[in-house]
Amino acid sequence: MSEYVPTIIGAIAGDVIGAPYEWNRIKTTDFPLFSAESDFTDDTVLTIAVADSILSGKDFAATLRDYGRRYPNRGYGGFFRHWLHSDNPRPYGSFGNGSAMRASPAGFAASTLEEALQLAKRSAEVTHNHPEGIKGAQATAAAIYLARTGCTKQEIRDYVTRTFGYDLDFTLDEIRPTYRFNETCQQTVPQAVVAFLESTDYESAIRLAISLGGDSDTLACITGGIAAAYYKEIPEAIVQNTLSLLPEEFREVIRRFDEKYATPPAAG
Repeated sequence: MSEYVPTIIGAIAGDVIGAPYEWNRIKTTDFPLFSAESDFTDDTVLTIAVADSILSGKDFAATLRDYGRRYPNRGYGGFFRHWLHSDNPRPYGSFGNGSAMRASPAGFAASTLEEALQLAKRSAEVTHNHPEGIKGAQATAAAIYLARTGCTKQEIRDYVTRTFGYDLDFTLDEIRPTYRFNETCQQTVPQAVVAFLESTDYESAIRLAISLGGDSDTLACITGGIAAAYYKEIPEAIVQNTLSLLPEEFREVIRRFDEKYATPPAAG
C-alpha cells in the first residue's frame, strides 16, 4: 500500500487502459488491462494540466494551452485543436465530454463541495462554456468530492440526479447492446457514473465503463476518478503500469498533487 490513497492517477489509469478500445470498441468486461497499444491520450494531458493549474494557481486556459501544444497528436477534438493554436482563444460553446474528462483534480483538491463545483466550472468554461459542458465537469467533480468524503453510493446517485438532472435510472446491461460512441457530456457522464455505481472495486469500475463500447478512454477516465475516490485503493500493478507510460513531468505533477491533496489512509 502507498503512503497516500490515490487521487488523479485513478482517472489517468482509466484513460490509459481505455485508450486501445476507443476505436476498437468492445462489449465485454473480459479484456487485457494493458497491451502494446496502451498509452495516454488527451484525457491525461489535460487532467495533468488542470492539476498543475490548481497546484500553482496558474490560469486554466494558459496551462491547458501550454500542455496541449507540448503534447500534440493525443486525440484532441477539432474545436479544441483550433483553440490551442488560435491567436485569440475564446470559449467555443462546447458540450463535449472533454470538460468532464479533465475535471477530476477539482474534486480531489476541493475542501468543500461548493469549491469543487467552482473549480470544475472554471476549468471547463475556458473552452466548454455551454451549460451542458459545465454541468458535465461539475457532476464529475462533485461525485469525486462526495466519494472521497465518505458519502454512500446512494447519496452520490441522489445528489447527481437531483442537482444536475441526469437520469441514472438504468443499468449497463440494459443500455450496452445499443449504446454507441458519443462524445457529449450528456451521453457520457451519466453512463460513467453508473459504471462506478455498479462496480465492486476500482478494476471492475474500469472494466464496466469500457464494456459499453463507447468513448472508452473518456468513460474510463471519468469512472476511474470517482472509483479511486470511493474505494481509496487501486491495484499496485495498475498504478505502476500506468506511471511507466507517462512522461516524468506528469509523474511529478501527480506526486506533488498527492502530497498536497491526498488523504492519508486510516489507521487500522
